[in-house]
Amino acid sequence: MDCAVPFCHGSGCPLFNLIPEWNDLVYRGDWREALARLEMTNNLPEITGRVCPAPCEPACTMAINSSPVTIKEIELAIIEHGFSRGWVVPRPPARETGRRVAVVGSGPAGLAAAQQLRRAGHRVTVYEKHSRPGGILRYGIPPYKLEKWVLDRRIDQIRAEGVNFETGVTVGEDVSTRYLRQRHGAILLTLGAGRPRDLQVAGRGLEGVHFAMEYLSQSNARVAGEPYPGPDIDACGKVVLVIGGGDTGSDCVGTAKRQGAKAIHQFEILPKPREWAEAFNPDWPRWPAILRTSSSHEEGCERRWSVTTKQLSGRDGRVCRAHCADVAWETSARGPRPVEIPGSDFEIDVDLVLLSMGFLHVEHTKLLEDLGVGFDDRGNLLTDGYRTTVDGVFAAGDASTGASLVVAGIWNGRQAARAIDRALR
Repeated sequence: MDCAVPFCHGSGCPLFNLIPEWNDLVYRGDWREALARLEMTNNLPEITGRVCPAPCEPACTMAINSSPVTIKEIELAIIEHGFSRGWVVPRPPARETGRRVAVVGSGPAGLAAAQQLRRAGHRVTVYEKHSRPGGILRYGIPPYKLEKWVLDRRIDQIRAEGVNFETGVTVGEDVSTRYLRQRHGAILLTLGAGRPRDLQVAGRGLEGVHFAMEYLSQSNARVAGEPYPGPDIDACGKVVLVIGGGDTGSDCVGTAKRQGAKAIHQFEILPKPREWAEAFNPDWPRWPAILRTSSSHEEGCERRWSVTTKQLSGRDGRVCRAHCADVAWETSARGPRPVEIPGSDFEIDVDLVLLSMGFLHVEHTKLLEDLGVGFDDRGNLLTDGYRTTVDGVFAAGDASTGASLVVAGIWNGRQAARAIDRALR
């Protein structure tokens, strides 16, 4: 490798994957050693190789003036090569410590932490409120982006290493925090950032207006043949409005398309990013602020930027119209802010509105109330070195950092496991 300073590894990858090393090993044909280097830093490379936005690639030295190395595809090739050759096997601990750890939540942070703690010799139980483990990986990401056999294959390995999964269990309700503390030397909270940002306008309470994750979770459960709570949310034959332009909004677009939506609109209040057709990164080594079009958008969707939704109106209690306006972004003492453009009001007929405007913080559940943990000024779990304000209780992933990438959750889970292991020893 002739890249000099590997920005992909240092500033591009939250996991600090040894990218130049396994790139070179693949070039030399040493796939088994490449797999060993990959597994040193990443517990779920078959997941990140499919759904990570790959911030490593814009940071690649090649991206200064050319196309970056296809790091994400190489990562996926390594791990799938390892699975096909039978090299990815359970790695139970050589000796037991006799200590017990409870992990609450089984998303990327929870799975990575559980596996690391088990390999360190601790007895680990993962508690998951859904009927199957995986958290947002199973219920938040559509199957067309991440087929669930990929997730099940890894969970089978983690189970074979000795991790116990208790599913369909809501800690704080089905299991008390007192029980958890009595039976475990440490508790790790990997609950995710489940509180979505709401749309505070007239008509929000109409039937047919739902949070994006409510819609995606139900769709994933339906595809898997699992029961799901709440009203049936189906886009078939409907005009769908997705409010919010991020990845979750894109997933709603793709899901609605597969359900047979009549038409799909996606509105974003932020201005349209610059269009960029060159192979190199204009903001190297930083993540570039450019227009991104997903495969879901390419399948059919009307996208608009700098649009605010002012009101929703309905008929017989069900949403039927969205009242919107264009905005201009102005600089103020508190930073950029949207200002409605006079005379730009417009309306569209809608049958289903999906709110995908990001996430605020972890859900402030009875579990957290019973534990007595503290929160920061944004509502996330307050931590210091992954320790919460309560002795013996740790937190990692989106619950403590706010909503972030899968790859960042894995890093958080690994580091929290290391902190817990040190504390228990």
